[in-house]
Amino acid sequence: MTVNALAPAARVLQRNLWVYRRTWRGSILGSFLTPLLYLTAMGVGVGSLVTAAGSPAFEGYEFVHFLGPGILAATCMQSAVFESTFPVLGKISWRRNYEAMLATPLGVPHLLAGELLWVGFRVLTISAVFLAVMTLFGIPRYPLALLAIPAAILTGLAFSASVIAFAATQRTGEGFSWLFRFVINPLFLFSGTFFPLSQLPDAVEWAAALTPLYHGVALVRGTVLAEQAFLGPWPLHVAYLVAFGAVGAFLAHRLLKRRLLS
Repeated sequence: MTVNALAPAARVLQRNLWVYRRTWRGSILGSFLTPLLYLTAMGVGVGSLVTAAGSPAFEGYEFVHFLGPGILAATCMQSAVFESTFPVLGKISWRRNYEAMLATPLGVPHLLAGELLWVGFRVLTISAVFLAVMTLFGIPRYPLALLAIPAAILTGLAFSASVIAFAATQRTGEGFSWLFRFVINPLFLFSGTFFPLSQLPDAVEWAAALTPLYHGVALVRGTVLAEQAFLGPWPLHVAYLVAFGAVGAFLAHRLLKRRLLS
């Protein structure tokens, strides 16, 4: 994306930020409460039943330390997907914001880039607040944990591009219910968020390892805990998410162009 393309895209981001000014307080509060409740109820509560002194399954870490980074990555995925479903469809069909934008010098690439910038901003704020809450629980121990923020942003953008492509094909919101129920929720449960994939049957483990959230969880957990056993081959994780996002962006551009300009 060139500078000439980013400048108009920033106008789309600016429009979303203007709308966000009305809701940012509740959004930040939710970003704080989500990790606080998860880490207290599941990390501390359920974790006390799993192990109190670390387990080989968690590389010697307590369950709350294992859980926190996984929930961070999964929460960023869910937030990015939400921002790329109903809000995007609303701008296409219900409020026709994109139609008005295309009456200006903005083009479809600018709309897509602006939406991805917006999702990146949202994931940035969510991951920063989440990391701060994890610090209250003593989970991040090294400055390397700050790299969890760009890892979370990469994860969110990878999902957002693909979901925007899907949103461009929808006429109603019914398809999003299927998306959340049969794609996002299974990914949330079976991508290493709550337990190591090694606990699953081999076939399920391999299938889960092919999902984008698995790579996002590995990056975030490895950077937060500075643990190579969790981080694994990090260039592979980065390459997977970049490729997944690039394919999604390509499809999103084509499908948005077909929907908006046909």
